[in-house]
Amino acid sequence: MDTTLLSIVQILTAVAFAGAGIMKLTQPKVKLQTNMGWVEDFSQNQVRLIGLLELLGAIGLILPVLLNILPWLTPIAAAGLVLTMIGAAITHIRRGELPQMVPSVVLGILAAIVFIGHATLLSL
Repeated sequence: MDTTLLSIVQILTAVAFAGAGIMKLTQPKVKLQTNMGWVEDFSQNQVRLIGLLELLGAIGLILPVLLNILPWLTPIAAAGLVLTMIGAAITHIRRGELPQMVPSVVLGILAAIVFIGHATLLSL
């Protein structure tokens, strides 16, 4: 994969996860329920933990490669985000929210592209 295209996908994916993570970390569960019905199934602390995982994953997609410090952390962060999105998709399926599952699937695919691209670059 072209490294420029990989970088674009990586940055867009990180921005999306950072935004989602910050929202879950800073908004009360009641406010999130307006657009995210799935939060009804989780406690406020669990929603915040999901947000923290998304934010840390976003940071992990960018900083290691940007700073050239432990660049192998980038595919690990991407893999963690893929697993997070698999969990999100399962939650939506369980709740019968198939249309709401689309963003989780798209973000999961983007994170998988970052994982594959960086694993290939690092020859993992």
